[in-house]
Amino acid sequence: MTGLLRSKGEAAEGSPAPLSAGIGTCDEAEGLAAIHKPGIELVIWRRALPSCLQTWLEDMDASRLPGLRLLVRPGTFRHAVEPHLDDCGMPPGNMRDLLVADVEELVQAFSGITGSDLVDVRLERVRDDACWKFHRDCVDARLLTTYRGPSTEWVHPLHAERALHEQTAYDGPLERLRIHDVAVFKGSCAGPGSGIVHRSPPIAGSGQTRLLLCLNKPSSASPEPWGPDPGRT
Repeated sequence: MTGLLRSKGEAAEGSPAPLSAGIGTCDEAEGLAAIHKPGIELVIWRRALPSCLQTWLEDMDASRLPGLRLLVRPGTFRHAVEPHLDDCGMPPGNMRDLLVADVEELVQAFSGITGSDLVDVRLERVRDDACWKFHRDCVDARLLTTYRGPSTEWVHPLHAERALHEQTAYDGPLERLRIHDVAVFKGSCAGPGSGIVHRSPPIAGSGQTRLLLCLNKPSSASPEPWGPDPGRT
């Protein structure tokens, strides 16, 4: 894996390093596959994208950020997403190309991790508290990364049940992904007791707008696949 999928300032090895029980970190996209290991509930790829991309996104009028959902095959994301970015008014150029290339490579990585030849891609402009409740995703695995604004908050499994019970009253330990970190979460469908408890950061009334990427395997909620069916002649 090349291009923007290389982290900066990390060790050369790609194997996950334990953050705490059930949590791993890695320094390149390939390390995210450790989510398949028994006992691992969350793998975080600590990385940094070029600061010019973050500045470009932060300075952009929020109305020009996309809010889209696509079901794509690896290698087709760029062709599928470009018309949507034109429609929302995201300016073309090098910065947009960097963003699209990063998402495309994450789609390819997620497809490899899950073994799915289709990936459900949500690239969302978020202005409210969205999924503000602590919850577990009803999926096998999900990839999240934030390109603009506050990132996803999560709770260590030791404190998960308390957070689920107390919700807004919860004042225990709370972790937050860094901007551009890539996380693969196990969901409740991965098996009994699985699923990292997490939430969207509360931003309602703050004037902030997030740009969030969420990747999933196809489901009944997914749109129709983009493009022609390669199995048909």
